[in-house]
Amino acid sequence: MLDTEKEKRQRAVKIAKAINSIEGVPIPNETDEIFRQWIDGEITDEQLTEIMLSVCKRI
Repeated sequence: MLDTEKEKRQRAVKIAKAINSIEGVPIPNETDEIFRQWIDGEITDEQLTEIMLSVCKRI
């Protein structure tokens, strides 16, 4: 994966976390590893969405 794509993904995660914080929505600690896998290209966008929906349903 290109460094520019990784940087875009890192920014996306940072923004998502900031928005959730502003909205008062807790982000489980387990998401850090999931986001890292997505940033590093170990999981696809679709897998990230599926995993995160599963995590959110448990909250």
